[in-house]
Amino acid sequence: MCGRFALATNQLETQLAFPGFVFPFDMPRRYNIAPGQPLLAIPNRDHKRVAAFTWGLIPAWSKDPQIGSRMINARSETLAEKPSFRASYKRRRCLIPATGFFEWQKQPDGKTRIPTYISLKSGLPFAFAGLWDHWTNPEGDELETCTILTTKPNALLSVIHDRMPVILPKDAYEVWLDPAEKRPEELQGLLVPFSAEAMRAYPVSSLVNSPINDVAECLKPVDQPAQGNLF
Repeated sequence: MCGRFALATNQLETQLAFPGFVFPFDMPRRYNIAPGQPLLAIPNRDHKRVAAFTWGLIPAWSKDPQIGSRMINARSETLAEKPSFRASYKRRRCLIPATGFFEWQKQPDGKTRIPTYISLKSGLPFAFAGLWDHWTNPEGDELETCTILTTKPNALLSVIHDRMPVILPKDAYEVWLDPAEKRPEELQGLLVPFSAEAMRAYPVSSLVNSPINDVAECLKPVDQPAQGNLF
């Protein structure tokens, strides 16, 4: 799964990584984005404006907004089968910009988990594949929410976790953001593990364990534990 990620860059750097899209000028650096919090996403609308979404998809038909806490990720292999995701898979797709994400690797003692930061070796921003939906409560208040798609891990991630987020290559953005309805067979080939050779991973501080700590220290490498056999 993907339960935390970062967008630790400024508007100009992000704009360069996503040419043609309009990012907010005052976007803050985020070092520890957690479920239930706002994030920036690029939905497949006719315009190319970045929008604020809440992390945790609430289907439009849901009567309980708490469902969003269980919908932070969606398994790419079963999107077309799940009622919570299949309509969005056809019609409401998005890119979720990031500079890295976190996983917790279980250690040999079976109890300890080491937080690990994973990013591109280049350090540049990239995009998760996501789905979004528009939900309205009985009082008429509106909320746009999203989820991050996951797939099987690549060679780098396989020693850390049994899933990884879907990272889309730039040449897939246009197809993924096409506002037209798509059949699953047109998209499924995009939802594969990203190249391990283009990625890096290193252990970080337990500061990231708390979503209160949205600070640069969350991304700083720490000494590898003696018992750990991280990479």
